[in-house]
Amino acid sequence: MASLSLTFDDGPDPAWTPRLLEVLAGAGARATFFSIASRAAAHPALMAQVLSDGHEVGLHCDEHVRHSTRDAAWGRADTARALECLRAVGVAPRLWRTPWGDLAPWTADVAAEYGLRIVGWTVDTHDWRGDTARAMFDAVRPGLQPGAIVLAHDGVGPGARRTDARETVGFVTLAARHAAEHELVLASLT
Repeated sequence: MASLSLTFDDGPDPAWTPRLLEVLAGAGARATFFSIASRAAAHPALMAQVLSDGHEVGLHCDEHVRHSTRDAAWGRADTARALECLRAVGVAPRLWRTPWGDLAPWTADVAAEYGLRIVGWTVDTHDWRGDTARAMFDAVRPGLQPGAIVLAHDGVGPGARRTDARETVGFVTLAARHAAEHELVLASLT
């Protein structure tokens, strides 16, 4: 059976990540969470639940800034700090999604140094805008095809126009129903 990957950036969030985990569990789905390291370190029990539920955790960042605005020394230091925080909560990421998907000339080299594979997305929910679950689903429905990587957020990150992830939870419910109807497995990236 073909798969569709749901991915979540900017978490974990103590209110919204557990709700997403409930929806994912109800759908028998697995996802990939790209965590902000300091948030992961602040919520070790939540990170343990993400892992015990069978989800994958990748690196997002320590400091949520665009790589293209920083130099390689900053990138190495940020990555080292983030990986140390994630190790402290039992996570050894193999995947890396940079903030905003922004890459600098040095990003690939730093990824290689740490054994990380950079991951983007093929479908963007734009959930950070605060659109309704139905509006997001209707906008991305044509892209919910086998092999798609869907970008959503379980946390409220810099630049977000929303105050919570309520509509993202609703979107995941709709996406899970769509996947079941189209015989797609909701799976993590690896």
